[in-house]
Amino acid sequence: MAKTSSGRFFEDFRIGDVIRHAVPRTVTTGDVALYTALYGSRFAVQSSEAFARAVGYPQSPIDDLLVFHIVFGKTVPDISLNAVANLGYAEGRFLATVYPGDTLTATSEVIGLKENSSRRTGVVYVRSTGWRQDGTRVLDYVRWVMVNKRDEAAKPHAELVPELAPTVDPADLGAACPPLHLAGWDFGLSGAPHRFDDFEVGERIDHVDGMTVEDAEHQLSTRLFQNTAKVHFNHFVQVRTRIGRRLIYGGHVISLARALSYNGLANVFHIAGINSGAHVAPLFAGDTVFAWSEVLAKADLPGRDDVGALRLRLVATKDRTCEEHPLRAGHDYEPGVILDLDYWALIPR
Repeated sequence: MAKTSSGRFFEDFRIGDVIRHAVPRTVTTGDVALYTALYGSRFAVQSSEAFARAVGYPQSPIDDLLVFHIVFGKTVPDISLNAVANLGYAEGRFLATVYPGDTLTATSEVIGLKENSSRRTGVVYVRSTGWRQDGTRVLDYVRWVMVNKRDEAAKPHAELVPELAPTVDPADLGAACPPLHLAGWDFGLSGAPHRFDDFEVGERIDHVDGMTVEDAEHQLSTRLFQNTAKVHFNHFVQVRTRIGRRLIYGGHVISLARALSYNGLANVFHIAGINSGAHVAPLFAGDTVFAWSEVLAKADLPGRDDVGALRLRLVATKDRTCEEHPLRAGHDYEPGVILDLDYWALIPR
């Protein structure tokens, strides 16, 4: 019996499979420092213990996307080790706050399978859940990923494309955010004066700044998240593929765009839900990422007068500035667009 694993191929998945992922990961302040070094995120609640305590947290929480990436990384060896590309996300909810010292584990359920017309690959749909050491769910989300087949002649055991909600219900948001003491929110220290009522549906914000991606950074990030997908770090394998080079992890793009969004959304401190997301085009080392956001909707949270929810579309581009808010040309995305992410985030009222 083989003692090593080559990962699952498309024909190895069965709808209804529940997979318990290795390895538990204790999140530390060292992880936080490295995450900040990689992306330069500046949101005050996650950056300052004093600021976090003043507004009602017992200490600075772990950045929501760092939690997401760690949980995602747990799933890679079992779901996407043999992936061609991660395609999209839906129904994401941040369910509990994670602090330094918490240990995260992950499970996934296979909820859909669809063979591609080429017969060389198929799409696997999974619902993944992150757990804290005390059994609390901290995160769940659906993603779908294109996975290679081991044998092109193999047929899937069954096929199903799951129906997914277009948005997360605002009533299901806010569980990971404690009641805030808004008197303690220092808008000078947070970096901008804008609150919930200062944003209008349809408003578009160019985040102005850009970040050039280097190989060393994205390789460090995949290792930080214990993401073992070959497409991100194995140059020996990738030069023999059609693309011919390493792909930058799509989550790396999300975190870069989120960090850039601070310039314009400085008080949008907590990602509460992910409605949908698409990695429109690949990113490679040497490309420069820019970003812009659009306010798609606003929502009150039941029983809360301290925060409101903004539904935001976050668009990232490569080697293209965003003052004209590039997105679509007809049914296709405009050249240079690499990420289209629809999410809910909380902001003080």
